[in-house]
Amino acid sequence: QVQVVESGGGLVQPGDSLRLSCIASRLTSNMYFMGWFRQAPGKERELVSGISKGGGTTYYADSVKGRFSISRDNGANTVYLQMNGLNAADTAVYYCAAKRTQTITTDAYAPDWYDYWGQGTQVTVSA
Repeated sequence: QVQVVESGGGLVQPGDSLRLSCIASRLTSNMYFMGWFRQAPGKERELVSGISKGGGTTYYADSVKGRFSISRDNGANTVYLQMNGLNAADTAVYYCAAKRTQTITTDAYAPDWYDYWGQGTQVTVSA
């Protein structure tokens, strides 16, 4: 059974950095688009960043461009989200999601598009 497990969240101060990791076991990672979503209390789950199967195409929400960086190591079935310059607006539960696909469309914005989800990791940015 496929398992997606996130780690790396925590409590940090504004301006700090965190690196989230997502390990997707029992799937052929180079066949899956991977996305990082976040959900803050009272808000909808939103796509923060995504990366294509081979890592050649990446996507970032406007709110994180220039601060977050996504990468993947298919040999280790792992996707990373490096988050720099964190601020209070980044506080949320961060989820990793996987979609087996040959093409990337605007469907990637929709949580329902994905095949597998992790349980989430909390990121709290507070002074």
